[in-house]
Amino acid sequence: MKKVINYKAQKEEWEKAKEKAFKKLNTKHKIDGFRLGKAPRAIFERNFPGQIVMEAADILVDQEYRRIIMEDKILPILEPKIDIVKVTDDELEINFTFITEPEVTLGEYKNLNVKKEAVKVTKEEVQAKIDTLLKEYAELVVKETGKVEKGDIAVIDFEGFKEGVAFDGGKGENYSLEIGSNSFIPGFEDGIIGMEKGEEKDLTLTFPEDYGSEDLAGKEVVFKVKVNEIKIKKVPTLDKDFFEDLGMKNITNKEELEKEMKEEIKEEKQRKADQKYVDDLLEIATSNMKVEIDDEIVEAEAEAMYKDFMDRMSMQGINEELYLQYAATTKEDIISHMKEEALKRLKNSYLLSAIIKEEKIEATEEEALKEVTEMAQKYNMTEEDVKNSLGGIDAMIYDIKVRKALDLMKKEEK
Repeated sequence: MKKVINYKAQKEEWEKAKEKAFKKLNTKHKIDGFRLGKAPRAIFERNFPGQIVMEAADILVDQEYRRIIMEDKILPILEPKIDIVKVTDDELEINFTFITEPEVTLGEYKNLNVKKEAVKVTKEEVQAKIDTLLKEYAELVVKETGKVEKGDIAVIDFEGFKEGVAFDGGKGENYSLEIGSNSFIPGFEDGIIGMEKGEEKDLTLTFPEDYGSEDLAGKEVVFKVKVNEIKIKKVPTLDKDFFEDLGMKNITNKEELEKEMKEEIKEEKQRKADQKYVDDLLEIATSNMKVEIDDEIVEAEAEAMYKDFMDRMSMQGINEELYLQYAATTKEDIISHMKEEALKRLKNSYLLSAIIKEEKIEATEEEALKEVTEMAQKYNMTEEDVKNSLGGIDAMIYDIKVRKALDLMKKEEK
């Protein structure tokens, strides 16, 4: 919700602010012929025109902002927008535009007639999970004879040239490339199929139009490729040796493995079903409530989501510049696409906060500390590290309230 507060400084107040600004600035700027801080104001203004006015405006903006927070009890959730309406030698007029929490009018949030999906696990799903597990334990074996086929691992040297000149990032030595992974530009992996060990070949290819590098997007290049070695994946069989290598407790045969895989699939499906159930409840409840969320709040939430995303990329060794280049996109485009999810998150947050208030839901520090102890033991962490990772005790207390609000919504569905 936006609230605009107009502030007009009276002549005497404005003059005092300018004098205070002058004294502050005069001690920072040396003027020839005068000791630091001793230059007359008129001479200072001639040497540094406009600086006193700007500094004085900052002084009064800061002063009025504190007054608004303390006396008018306005609690902004974003930095206020500050517009100078008028500034002369005799007066200063400013508009403060505050963005505050929007007003929420709850609609129906109980008895929403939402049913949780039943969870089933098929034999095909169990077998697919076992097949995936076997591939993870597959051995890479050198292919002594024959040519590169789809699914093989080709160990290659390569270098890319545009108009006869090698380009940055286009060279690799003894690079292990799984044929069919589509990790290179279209045509590269297909061009290697059929090559033999020791064979060299030139691949004439064209980079996609939307490739992240402007120098290469849509451009024809030549990759010089040499196959150094060909490897194949040797998938193990479900025998005694495999189960020993697997090292899973109480898993010594195919039947026990199938049972374990079935349970893992069931738990994952149950988790997704639980999340979908909550999402469905929130979607209906938010559509029943009334709330107007300012665009600035949505923008700030999308910015925060973008930062979190890039932080995760950074943890994987991918910086922002590299990600944007290879994704062939911009920060602005990503944030724009994130706004829909940002709005959804905000609506969910405001809904749950309103339910907590309406139902007078409470949580105690003791409840939060109990969870800290349990998590510290479960994950072998110190209690202090657990608290820090979750944002502190206050954040944990609020999270417990949120979960109680969700439990209330679920309870009404039983």
